[in-house]
Amino acid sequence: MEAPLTPSVSADEQGLVEQTAALQVDTPEVAEEKTQPVEPPPHRTHDPEKNLKRSDPFQFGSRTLGQDDDIYEFNAWDHVETDDAYKAYAEEQFELQRQSPVSDFDKNRLNGNPARMWDLFYKNNTANFFKDRKWLQQEFPILGEVTKEDAGAKVILEIGAGAGNTAFPILANNANPALRVHACDFSKKAVEVMRGADGYDREMMQADVWDVTSDELPPGLAEGSVDVAILVFIFSALAPEQWKKATDNVHRLLKSGGVVCFRDYGRGDLAQVRFKKGRYLDENFYVRGDGTRVYFFEQEELEKIWSGSIDESWPSFDIVKLGADRRMLVNRARKLKMYRCWMQGSFKKKT
Repeated sequence: MEAPLTPSVSADEQGLVEQTAALQVDTPEVAEEKTQPVEPPPHRTHDPEKNLKRSDPFQFGSRTLGQDDDIYEFNAWDHVETDDAYKAYAEEQFELQRQSPVSDFDKNRLNGNPARMWDLFYKNNTANFFKDRKWLQQEFPILGEVTKEDAGAKVILEIGAGAGNTAFPILANNANPALRVHACDFSKKAVEVMRGADGYDREMMQADVWDVTSDELPPGLAEGSVDVAILVFIFSALAPEQWKKATDNVHRLLKSGGVVCFRDYGRGDLAQVRFKKGRYLDENFYVRGDGTRVYFFEQEELEKIWSGSIDESWPSFDIVKLGADRRMLVNRARKLKMYRCWMQGSFKKKT
């Protein structure tokens, strides 16, 4: 259940590195010069013939930071735990955030109509903000299986599809003529953007307005009709009191043995630490400057939610894999390091 992940950083998350300042750290002491040169593995060299890039694909999850490594040799390191200094700094920031919460008036306004904020977001950004998530099939092998030529009739449901940055890459790599992709979002503007895109193929894809916390199922889908449900950075946009309804609907839609592909923000991520005054809605729950909401999860919290152990009334899934993707991103020019944390998992509807 806690098998190690080999996760990647999605392109749409990389923007945070350019947009934020970070903690300055001391450069580690230079290791003693080795008497015998050691040939680095392919994924640890700058040789273009050896260092396979993301499209090849790059060997994610294998650039681990050794004791003798120069932190600033590469832009990112995998599986890096935060140090004690950062943890202490983060807890100080969290306490400051709690002391300056969002006003009750704004909290009610933001929680009362979150779809409006996402409509404004996609009105302002259309399809230009997020980049296509071409890494998904690497991270979730089930997506490669259902898109094979001989996979047969399969249904993928993406919940919180936004501008189609997940759905369109899946279709671009699809060889299965019997595949059907349903891309749903509760933002009407986001759905308009998807339907107006060049890659929108009505024979293979259907984009609809749907709120995962509603009482209705998505247009064109019945209970037990979905093979794979994708929730990538969508669960965090829900208020905690909406989680049960969302998992209920996912459970209803999936076939027996159907799979959930999940990725979202983890507690202590740089994005959480950097929130200033007036952004705190509730514990681990914030509002961004554009009015959209975001929650940062603990691994144990997600395990309880998706296993159903949080309460006997919750739906129960088998947790195939669940773990934290911890990365240290590095600004090599300014000698800065930034800690990112995402939660990634695969959950299966019990047969």
